[in-house]
Amino acid sequence: MGHPMKRTEFRTMAARSAIIAGSILLLTNAAPVLAAGSQSRALGSALAGISFENQSLSMSLQLLLLMSLLAVLPTILLMMTCFTRILIVLSILRQALGLTQTPPNQVLVGLALFLSLFVMKPSIDQIGVEAYQPYQSGEITMETAIVRTGEVLHAFMLKQTREADLKLFAEMAGGETYASPEDVPFTTLLPAFVTSELKTAFMIGFLIFLPFLVIDLVVSATLMALGMMMLSPTLISMPFKLLLFVLVDGWALTMGTLANSFVT
Repeated sequence: MGHPMKRTEFRTMAARSAIIAGSILLLTNAAPVLAAGSQSRALGSALAGISFENQSLSMSLQLLLLMSLLAVLPTILLMMTCFTRILIVLSILRQALGLTQTPPNQVLVGLALFLSLFVMKPSIDQIGVEAYQPYQSGEITMETAIVRTGEVLHAFMLKQTREADLKLFAEMAGGETYASPEDVPFTTLLPAFVTSELKTAFMIGFLIFLPFLVIDLVVSATLMALGMMMLSPTLISMPFKLLLFVLVDGWALTMGTLANSFVT
């Protein structure tokens, strides 16, 4: 009888730990998406202003509200950070090597996630200093913390966005002009940022693909000259691609290039 009870207690503790960890992560990462425009400020005001008998929300209720925002985490990760560019480049690299399932998708996503955390560390630290720590100490309200977090991510995305893409979406939004880059709303900046990220990822992927394409062409021409038309060029060229990738320390080169491609 003791073993089922221990399992139940372990599951309960694990569930509580997961809830607490998810809530803390959400406070530093999920809140920025609410800062997109006047709607976010209204929501921040509502969250900060909810009270019961003139008392602010308890920590339990705040955690419950933050847990309800877990559904937007994938959108935040994909659309407001450097995750998209990194994952696309790694996927193109795997395709160029001729490997369909190696490394597996879980490894690529994990590698992209941790490299994104490395690239975003200055912004995360700034959010912690300017928004999270003052909010935890009671110096600022939740609304102010949300707005400050949004400002940090706004500055990061603006640095990575091409001016041409920003002008395109500004014209599509009605041709508004902005006195300064900080005045660009999230509704215009977000699609321009994603478009720039996709363009940059494809450019890096093209440069990565070229040397492996040359190997494929040389192997195919050699097999044709030898009359081995029934032999797969992909199968023969794969060892040479892997050898070249290892000799030039391809993983370190790719990670370094990706990390340095972001403007900080």
